[in-house]
Amino acid sequence: MKHLFFAATLALSSLPALASPANSYAFGAPAPAAKADRTVEIVMGDMYYEPRSLQVKAGETVRFVLINKGAVVHEFSLGDAVMHAKHQKQMAAMMGQMDHAAMGHGSMNHGAMNHGASMMHADPNTVMVEPGKQGELTWTFSQSTPIEFACNVPGHYQAGMVGKLTIGQ
Repeated sequence: MKHLFFAATLALSSLPALASPANSYAFGAPAPAAKADRTVEIVMGDMYYEPRSLQVKAGETVRFVLINKGAVVHEFSLGDAVMHAKHQKQMAAMMGQMDHAAMGHGSMNHGAMNHGASMMHADPNTVMVEPGKQGELTWTFSQSTPIEFACNVPGHYQAGMVGKLTIGQ
């Protein structure tokens, strides 16, 4: 049992390393809300965003107000499809480590666990929002490149929780 506790502690202590932010993003950078050119409200429902697509201009700073009207935690993450696929693997690994640490041997009570609440990370292009809460992300878009906004909580992207963001000139 002592070894299991040590392994769980070690696994949990490595979580920030799994979610460390990239040094730069081809599509822009985080910005202070006070610098925003406009505010866009995005509703996060269970497996959808409203609106489902957005257009911004290169050089524009947008303050996203994220309202989770769903029953579970959701994420708003800016990135391309490759970034989202990588982030989904990291989220699944974090969830697997937390499930293992929380359950011990023999317990399989997945229904009682709040998976998303334990998957907090410090990526500047991502915000997790609890059910019934709201969050914000302000971003300055730098160049025209195809990106998406997506929820990378395991299974959410695949269920359709992804939108297209077009950066124009």
